[in-house]
Amino acid sequence: MRKILTVLTGVLLSATLLVGCGTNATSGSSGNGGSGGVIKVGSNFELSGANATFGKSSVNGVDLAFEQQNAKGGVLGKKLQNVSADNKSDAGESTAAVTKLIGQDKVVAILGSYASTDTLAASQVATDNKIPLLSPTSTNVKVTVENGQVKPWIFRACFIDPFQGEVAAKFALNSLKAKTAAVFIDQKSDYSKGLAEAFINNFKKGNGTIVDTEQYVASSDKDFRATLTRAKSANPDYVFIPGYYQEVGLIVKQAREMGMKQPIMGGDGWDSPDLLKIAGADALNNTYFVNMVAIDDPAMASFVKDYKAKYNVEPDAMAALAYDAANMLIKAFETAGDTNGEKVRTALETMKGFKGLSGETNIDPKTHNPVKSAVIIEMKNGKNTFLTKVEPN
Repeated sequence: MRKILTVLTGVLLSATLLVGCGTNATSGSSGNGGSGGVIKVGSNFELSGANATFGKSSVNGVDLAFEQQNAKGGVLGKKLQNVSADNKSDAGESTAAVTKLIGQDKVVAILGSYASTDTLAASQVATDNKIPLLSPTSTNVKVTVENGQVKPWIFRACFIDPFQGEVAAKFALNSLKAKTAAVFIDQKSDYSKGLAEAFINNFKKGNGTIVDTEQYVASSDKDFRATLTRAKSANPDYVFIPGYYQEVGLIVKQAREMGMKQPIMGGDGWDSPDLLKIAGADALNNTYFVNMVAIDDPAMASFVKDYKAKYNVEPDAMAALAYDAANMLIKAFETAGDTNGEKVRTALETMKGFKGLSGETNIDPKTHNPVKSAVIIEMKNGKNTFLTKVEPN
């Protein structure tokens, strides 16, 4: 009931925005950068709830990028301000958060969310109010394109699930020599469902066989022994779990306790230090995941040093992609020469040759997706170890 009321509240607030605050659709159009000496950018991330470690890393990445830019004099002669909202890892809360950022805080653009489900929930509010929204890490295809139509105000800084699923399937088939696989799918997550579909299609295309698929519900299911018993009886060569670290950690831990020694793999949703805390180092040996960057890549050294100096912790891929997304938005402001929504949207849509931590970004105007490489990380004795880099075809 709480979620239903939250969604309704968000919808009503959005309607109020459109009717009573029509000028907000072109926030920042008076002058060249919003009000006064500040450019307000909203960040809509998961600061509490199931994906809190990812949301906090993302906000840290944005704050670091803005701090560094402000030290250089800001943008368009103004300082950048990150106005942060917590969507509590909930789709309805994400809608409400973006509604508040646009209507009350008067931001000129939105960064976030981390999770595809939360970004999808917020995207209609941004679209209705003509505010550019750039997600650092939402990989589900529908985030930027739905029913064959690009969403004009929505962008992303990361690769998409079809590519990530293809990378995982080819690694399983070619490097691990797997002929059969079991797949665990979170039925609440657009990310998990989209990545599972991409993996299954590519694994079958490579003459692999899916011998078992299991479903679970994130945040509700904690004991996976019944589903693992079925998966174990199917005797797969390999297990694919395209989920987030909380449930992944429990599934891997319980699988190893039940004697399942197969290689286990997932996607970027694994990249949290909490995965190690939940599963344990021994259970995570012989596991792999596809990620957007490798923190031990020498090209990341300066960012890692600056991030550790500011936050006293190692960054993860979410921090790096949020840092990239923030700098992409800065570049769009500079190219547009303004913070007017339409001008910034055009600058993002036509962005070419942006060099970030995750490589060069060229936005495809037909999909609002960048063409990006992926990396495969192996877990060894509790440490993430860069294994290989995979370029898109």
